[in-house]
Amino acid sequence: MRPFLVISFLVLSRSATLAQQPPPRPINVYVNPAQGLVFGAFYQGVTGGTVIMTPDGSRSSTGDIVLANLGFPFSPAIYEIDANQGTLITILNGPDVTLTGSNGGTIRLHIGTARPTSPFITTAVPPAMTQVTIGGTLTIGPPLSNPSGSYNGTFSVTFIQQ
Repeated sequence: MRPFLVISFLVLSRSATLAQQPPPRPINVYVNPAQGLVFGAFYQGVTGGTVIMTPDGSRSSTGDIVLANLGFPFSPAIYEIDANQGTLITILNGPDVTLTGSNGGTIRLHIGTARPTSPFITTAVPPAMTQVTIGGTLTIGPPLSNPSGSYNGTFSVTFIQQ
């Protein structure tokens, strides 16, 4: 008897769907003009202190600053990010800025933390946008250096797509 050779083939068939995400596209950042970084009304004592605005919209003070509820709004800055879902973004705060008072004087503004914290991954599916809120801290001196009035200025925040 001669040995014989058996060759068998097993053919498997399966379908596959590629899970490739869309190609990267530049992000667009929109500033909500109705929701800037606003600290509201407050009174200062003899020595001054700070007013802190958190990204979640709460505010607090240190030193002899008294927060006033006189109907003046207070809020973190709000940005809206238009990006592909899953885009990694890092926030880079600009330097401290000097705000100029309507009755003289200057106040220092330090840009604070963001929500979501940096770096973050966008979760909104376009056309929806990912909302980012950013707080800050005002450093206020005594009344002679920082008289009552409105203080204004411009700060920079950079959103880096990775």
